[in-house]
Amino acid sequence: MIEYRYLGNSGLKITELTYGNWLTHGSQVENDQARACVNAALDVGISSFDTADVYANTAAETVLGEALKGERRESLEIFTKVYWPTGPGGPNDTGLSRKHIMESINGSLRRLQTDYVDLYQAHRYDHETPLEETMLAFADIVRQGKALYIGVSEWTAEQIRAGAALAKELRVPFISNQPQYSMLWRVIEDAVVPASEEAGLSQIVWSPVAQGVLTGKYLPGAPAPAGSRGTDEKGGKGMIARFLDDQDLLARVQGLKPIAEELDLTMAQLAVAWVLQNRNVAAAIIGASRPEQVIDNAKASGVSIPAELMARIDEVLGDKVARDPALTAQTSPATRRA
Repeated sequence: MIEYRYLGNSGLKITELTYGNWLTHGSQVENDQARACVNAALDVGISSFDTADVYANTAAETVLGEALKGERRESLEIFTKVYWPTGPGGPNDTGLSRKHIMESINGSLRRLQTDYVDLYQAHRYDHETPLEETMLAFADIVRQGKALYIGVSEWTAEQIRAGAALAKELRVPFISNQPQYSMLWRVIEDAVVPASEEAGLSQIVWSPVAQGVLTGKYLPGAPAPAGSRGTDEKGGKGMIARFLDDQDLLARVQGLKPIAEELDLTMAQLAVAWVLQNRNVAAAIIGASRPEQVIDNAKASGVSIPAELMARIDEVLGDKVARDPALTAQTSPATRRA
């Protein structure tokens, strides 16, 4: 069964593998298959589910709500997010203004078919809205019982500290950050993680398998396998391109196979288990287009990688690892799209 971890400096426990539906529900995967993946997650013991209003322009929330219908609500931890444009993309259909946050939480609850979410997250930092306005809106949502806890996604260390200071003043349970993190993308380690530890936040990380690159299925000098994300225009081909264009990186990833075999893990399981070795990581988000992928990834829960093998992973990947903390800031647009 999947193990639980506390989320930030709170009493909330979540499954260390969290099921996410960013690139699948409502877009890449048919609804019946999406429901089968959610059922597989529940069957292996995953009770934490992550989505966002922007995924498939709100359709992902609807699919997840339908898939979880009939489950005991108190036995689930449901997370969603707000920031990116939704709806027709009007001037107030994006960002972290009070207007957009208040309207968005109501839409998310309706689509998810629930009275509250366990965690409501700022999907990016909004440079055009005063942070005080954003945090007060979140505080009101918590007081209204529409969200139990507040988190963020891809905020810099400085933004996390500023948000935490206001959260303390407003007495808001501010407990998590959701960044990209994998063996190949470690930009949170030097600044974001220390700031999070100081502020009482922990990480719910996305893309622990680096959009599939760390499964080892992308071979140097070979075309991307048919049906893979590397060939899917709707499934993140643009995001994975930076990895697939680097033949040396792909060759180094192949060098991880002996380490996975030594631990009796698949490459994907090794990648997921690796991110969970970071003490500030509460959960790794796993996505799936087939139920078998959920079952396979679940085997990464509870795995402990010995220090000598962690060191060997570093040696194999060498300078192909992204570590620059400044890269976090580049994920938040300086201006809103609408």
